[in-house]
Amino acid sequence: MAKKIVLAYSGGLDTSIVIKWLIETYNAEVIAFCADLGQGEDLSAVKEKAIKTGASKAYVEDLRNEFVKDYIFPMLRANAIYEGTYMLGTSIARPLIAKKQIDIAIKENADAVAHGATGKGNDQVRFELTYYALKPDIRVISPWREWSFDSRQSLIDYAEKHGIPVPATKEKPYSTDRNIFHISYEGGILEDPWAEPPADMYTMMVSPEKAPDKHVYIDIHYEKGNPIGINEEFISPVDLFERLNGIAGDNGIGRVDMVENRYVGIKSRGVYETPAGTVLHIAHRALESITLDREVLHLRDSLIPKYAELIYYGYWFSPEREMLQTTMDSVQKDVTGTVRLKLYKGNCIVVGRKSPKSLYHPELATFEAEKIYNQKDAEGFIKLNALRLKVNSLLRGQDR
Repeated sequence: MAKKIVLAYSGGLDTSIVIKWLIETYNAEVIAFCADLGQGEDLSAVKEKAIKTGASKAYVEDLRNEFVKDYIFPMLRANAIYEGTYMLGTSIARPLIAKKQIDIAIKENADAVAHGATGKGNDQVRFELTYYALKPDIRVISPWREWSFDSRQSLIDYAEKHGIPVPATKEKPYSTDRNIFHISYEGGILEDPWAEPPADMYTMMVSPEKAPDKHVYIDIHYEKGNPIGINEEFISPVDLFERLNGIAGDNGIGRVDMVENRYVGIKSRGVYETPAGTVLHIAHRALESITLDREVLHLRDSLIPKYAELIYYGYWFSPEREMLQTTMDSVQKDVTGTVRLKLYKGNCIVVGRKSPKSLYHPELATFEAEKIYNQKDAEGFIKLNALRLKVNSLLRGQDR
C-alpha cells in the first residue's frame, strides 16, 4: 500500500473526488500539487480547497514562464498541429505538470503519484509516460482505472453527497481544461458531434459574429523562430501571450470544433479556443515562407505530423522527440523578422512579412523586365524533368 501520494490537483470535478477516495482507499497521506499555467483561477482558493478536502499539504507553483519558454515555444517553432486542426494546448501542459509532480515526490520522499485522468483518455498516458521517463521506480495510481464510479455524473452525485464543491453541474456537464495557451471543452452535451456547442460556453474569445466591425492590424516580431514582441513593444513571453490572447480573443480568432483520434483508439469530440496560438502559428509560417530554403521547408514539414503525434501521445521526454526538436530548432536560426496581420471577425490574414534573413529576391520574382534570370533555361529544365514521363509513356502507354 502507498504511504504518501502526490496528486496532480486542479480543484476540478475529478481531482476533488480523488483526494477523499485516495485517503479512504489507501489510508495514505495525500499531497496536492497545482500548477499555475495561466488558467486564470484563484489558486490560493484551490490550495485551501485541497486542504479542506483532506490533503496534508498543497503545493501551488507558478510555472507560466517555464511553460511558455520551454514547452509552448519549442512546439510553435515546429508548427505542431495534430491531425491538421488541434494545436495541442492540453497535450503540451501534461509533461510539465508531471515533471514537477515527480520533483515534489522526490522532495517529499513519496512512494506514489496519482492523477485524475480517465481510463478512456489521452491524459493518463501523457502523465504516466512522463512519470516513468523521469522516475522509473515510481508507483502510479490511476483512480479512474480502479474505482467503481462509471461516469462524471456519478462523481457529481458523490461530491454532492459528501459536500465537496465542484464546478461541473447537471446543467453544464462538460469538462474544461484551461491554461495560457488554450481552453478545451469535452464530454457531456458535447458528445453528440452533430450538436452545436451552446453560445454561452466559450470563455477566452467572443464569437466572430460579436467581434468588432472594424479590422485590427498587428505586427508580430520574431527572433530565431520565437515571438519576442507586438507592435514594436518587446515584452516577456508570458506578457506576450496574455496580450495576444486578449487581442485575438476580442476579434473572434482561434475557435476549433473537431473530432480527433485519441491514442487509446477512441474518436472524441473536442472544442478548443486557442487565440494567441492561432495567430502565432499563422505568423510563424508566414515568416518561414521568406526565410527558409524550399527543400529545408518541405523536409521539415514532412516531420511535423510525427512531431505533433509525439506530443499528443505523451512522448515529450522521449529520445525521438528530443531528436526531432534538435532538427526543428536547427531550421529556425534564420527565422527572424516581422509579420503584419489583419484581424477581422474570426479571420487572421497575413498582409506583410519582412526579414533581414529573407531569401525573397524581388528581381527574380518579378514579372517585369530583369537581367538575372534567363527564361530560355527553363526549356532544358522542363525537358530533363519530363524525360522519365516520356519514357514511361512510350514503353507502357500501350497498356493504358
